[in-house]
Amino acid sequence: MTILSGLSNEFLLTAGLYAGIAGTYLLVVPLALLFYVRRRWYIAGSIERTLLYGLVFVFFPGMLLFSPFLNFRPQPRDIKA
Repeated sequence: MTILSGLSNEFLLTAGLYAGIAGTYLLVVPLALLFYVRRRWYIAGSIERTLLYGLVFVFFPGMLLFSPFLNFRPQPRDIKA
């Protein structure tokens, strides 16, 4: 007898739904938000920037998960002397 056969269908559906919502909240939306903010950093208007900062605040736990792995610092310039 396997472990999953003893669980009800409602429980499995609910657990899958919670896992999907948690994955979206912690992985999908923060990653998309990071790349969008990176693309619009220098050209966003004040209202758009305010909304982006609000979304960063809402999805902060997911942003914290990706922050050690993503490096968006500008590349060094090659200055000819």
